[in-house]
Amino acid sequence: MRKSQLRLFTAFFVVLSFIFTSLPSAAPVLAAWPEPVRGKHAMVASQHELASKVGVEIMKKGGNAVDAAIAVGLALAVVYPEAGNIGGGGFMLIRTSDGKAHAIDYREMAPAAATRDVYVDSAGNLIRGEGSSTIGYRASGVPGTLAGFEMAYKKYGSKKLTWSQLVEPARLLALNGFSLSERQAVLFYSYRGNLSKYAESNRIFLRSGKYYEEDELFRQPDLAATLGRVERNGAKEFYTGSTARLIADDMKAHGGLITLNDLKNYKAKEREPISGTYRGYKVISMPPPSSGGIVMLEVLNILEGYDIASMGYNSAAKFHVLTEAMRRAFADRAEFMGDPDFSTVPVDTLIDKAYAKKQASTIDLVRASKSTEIGHGDIPGGESMDTTHFTVADASGNVVTNTYTLNDLYGSAVTAKGTGVLLNDEMDDFAARPGKANMFGLIQGEKNSVQPGKRPLSSMTPTIVLRKDGSFWFALGARGGPRIISAVIQSVINVIDHGMNIQAAIDAPRIHHQWFPDEILYEPYGMSPDTMNILKGYGHKFTSSPGYVATATGIMVDDKGVRLGAIDSRSDGKAVGY
Repeated sequence: MRKSQLRLFTAFFVVLSFIFTSLPSAAPVLAAWPEPVRGKHAMVASQHELASKVGVEIMKKGGNAVDAAIAVGLALAVVYPEAGNIGGGGFMLIRTSDGKAHAIDYREMAPAAATRDVYVDSAGNLIRGEGSSTIGYRASGVPGTLAGFEMAYKKYGSKKLTWSQLVEPARLLALNGFSLSERQAVLFYSYRGNLSKYAESNRIFLRSGKYYEEDELFRQPDLAATLGRVERNGAKEFYTGSTARLIADDMKAHGGLITLNDLKNYKAKEREPISGTYRGYKVISMPPPSSGGIVMLEVLNILEGYDIASMGYNSAAKFHVLTEAMRRAFADRAEFMGDPDFSTVPVDTLIDKAYAKKQASTIDLVRASKSTEIGHGDIPGGESMDTTHFTVADASGNVVTNTYTLNDLYGSAVTAKGTGVLLNDEMDDFAARPGKANMFGLIQGEKNSVQPGKRPLSSMTPTIVLRKDGSFWFALGARGGPRIISAVIQSVINVIDHGMNIQAAIDAPRIHHQWFPDEILYEPYGMSPDTMNILKGYGHKFTSSPGYVATATGIMVDDKGVRLGAIDSRSDGKAVGY
């Protein structure tokens, strides 16, 4: 981020802080927020302008939102390498023009060689550094992105464009290169400690010590060649073709876990979306192995018992009940959630309104709970920091909201030799030691322990909200590990309870609480000292310093049918419409 941008962003939140400590709590949406991007026909909102433009061009050629989403995802693998990927995995939520919702799970899978204690030493301590779940060849799960994209294309694409037409824009971007922003050049340098450990990553992203600078052309010929093979042969190239053999050979040479057989056996899965309502509006999201949809719906169900609008946008009363709801939902996440193919997840109970009332009954309106005293709910019988999200809405009423990830920035920091493909460190989303915190401080239970072929629990929360008449209203998602869930929840609340448009809802300051550590993460200039003091008086604890609670991306359709695209001011990217 340029200094001028940083100053503008800081000033922006100063203005917000002033507004919300000076005006009545029920203030309408104000001009302090930038307006969303408008498009009469279609819209793409992603973390890079070039990728968004690729998606728009696909729709102009006759493709639908699914076609465009695939092309955007592949382009982001080139122009947003820290999180865009074909070496990771994620979730795609689709609502087609006939009103039906579809969920595609292309989450990474644990290799066959991965066992419950693969990341602990003989003394039961977590392995650090090389050989751990966070960096190096042993940190990667079997990637699912291309398998998921191909499933989406075959089942829900327009059938008007070929697969190669969707891949070609990304291939050309990799081959011909693109101009690096200051942020990207600085980010390469900032991650030199990890990237320099692995020869291919060091060569590609660090230029072997001749570090990139702003506006330099960044070409990726190996990735272009890989995309060319995928363009000609389909996703099978990545799982059984030359690319698969290159990945497997590099893994074998460096003690990695992924084998050719692991790649061959990977399958994307279509699952039934989960849904609920919040104040009469239908909310659709991802089922397990994503935890995001369940946690979000549980929190919204709890909050539905309170008059959030009358509490006021930035009030201590609202932040208190929101924190208490998140505390309880994240405790349930730790106990009950995992890969549904390996254990039973009580989805229906967790998102049931009667269960939410029971949870809400334990909330004291003037006293904070202690996480050490709040465990999971009583049910009978019974995540990177870097991800990227993009949303696409076409002219025919199809909508795609997609979140995918490498987990940490640049994933495992390993680029498979000869492929240009950065690999994920998604194995850290498992509970390497059930009951102990992962890299995000999340406590996770036995249901998310490492097992061969299992998919790790995720916080990704691609979400679609419908109007009360059943028509599409808005869709969004976020990046930022477990903070994703908090960002999506509060964006939904901002629209429904506080009457904000999608840009304002996403830009507004927010908080995060995830049960453990027992503290509220707050944003710079996002909470007045008076509000914070009231919450401290209730017994809440705060992080030692503020930090941003994820970054979100979304699209809304207004009452005139205009598409409104929004990119979080905390991040980069661009919404492009026509």
